[in-house]
Amino acid sequence: MLDHLAAFIPPHCPRTDCRFHLCATDWHWTHHGTYTRACEPHVIPRFRCDDCGVTFSSQTFSPTYYLKRPELLERLFHRQVACSCYRQFAREARCAHSTLMRQAARLGRHCLMVQTEAVQHLALAGVIEPLVIDGFESFAFSQDHPLHLNLAMGARTHFAYAFTLSRLRRKGSMTAAQRRRRERIEAKYGRPDPKAIELDMAAALRLAAPTAQALVVRSDEHPAYPRSFRRLRGHDITHQRTPSVQARTAGNPLFPVNRMDLLLRHSGSNHKRETIAFSKRHQCVIERAAVHLVWCNFSKGFSENHDPETPAMKLGLAETPMSPAALLQRRRFPSRIGLPEPWAAYYRRDVDTPGIDTPVRHRLKRAF
Repeated sequence: MLDHLAAFIPPHCPRTDCRFHLCATDWHWTHHGTYTRACEPHVIPRFRCDDCGVTFSSQTFSPTYYLKRPELLERLFHRQVACSCYRQFAREARCAHSTLMRQAARLGRHCLMVQTEAVQHLALAGVIEPLVIDGFESFAFSQDHPLHLNLAMGARTHFAYAFTLSRLRRKGSMTAAQRRRRERIEAKYGRPDPKAIELDMAAALRLAAPTAQALVVRSDEHPAYPRSFRRLRGHDITHQRTPSVQARTAGNPLFPVNRMDLLLRHSGSNHKRETIAFSKRHQCVIERAAVHLVWCNFSKGFSENHDPETPAMKLGLAETPMSPAALLQRRRFPSRIGLPEPWAAYYRRDVDTPGIDTPVRHRLKRAF
């Protein structure tokens, strides 16, 4: 207990309206007692900002702030990338599945900021490798609501730079009843934007390379991708196409993104074929994808048997593989990181799902 009290030093003022929130140079604070809680550590030190007078604790700077079951967050990270479902884990953890869903939403928001922090660091030198792009198709709520995860991967390091989500119109062979249902859905919620992939792939590339530079982009022959490139101002893009019928082996130029597609379906129960564990909201697909990308970038080795280096290590973002405990060691504040769009909208949980009229937003004033 005494070690915990003495070791923690507040890195900055947590209040966004304090002048020492963004920069802690010459910031002064004082100890303001402690409080006790049921879970470990039982004694939590409190502090007071000498400038704005706000009081806070060491928990303010932990991703487990306000949680009654903080021990579940790290375990949930492991389960999210191990193909577990919420009710399965809830039975083991002896809690309600809704508790895990709320923590999963927090975990997804945290991973969005971890990813943003990494990409911002890489933006200082620019993208130093070709980008491989593709779309991962799945659905949420029902098969009448397909979606597209637009992925931008590093060709050499397999680092997942960015992703965005596109809502699609149901296509393929349908029965007469299915077509009538699609008409009813589109009459109520509107038809998905036919340019969604074009717009959202451009947004993914803008997230991956926020500053104008020369880029080599590899993709299949999807007709929307050249139109996406024309929406990027200042980027000099060399487009290399590979037919999608080419064998998806390690020698395929699109292998990094094909491998990510495989891992998303292998490691996520919500993307299995013919499953009852599919995501019920598009927002949940985004949050779980954020966790998966951070795990692939910082925790998972490049090769299970031959190369233990993670993609983040290959780019100089980390010296060793980072465990979920290390990734959850400190809380990130969106006011200090500056989430770009559309990730800022993902963080606010602004993504709606047709068929669900009561979306849950993230608007908590002291926990944003």
